[in-house]
Amino acid sequence: MEYRLDEGEELDRALKKFRRKVQRAGIFRDIKKNRFYEKPSEAKRRKMKAAERRRKRRKRRASTRSWS
Repeated sequence: MEYRLDEGEELDRALKKFRRKVQRAGIFRDIKKNRFYEKPSEAKRRKMKAAERRRKRRKRRASTRSWS
């Protein structure tokens, strides 16, 4: 990832822009995720739980919308 300073740009502002760019790219998330080895069965379980949370959230939102 690279960020070039504009003419007369303050270092604090440039650093903030760089951090935002890195965060949007998801680099820190990938680093944290790959920090430790995760067994394939644990990855599968984590993904299944996330899918279940998404399903419940969608169902809950759909049921609240039907009331209106």
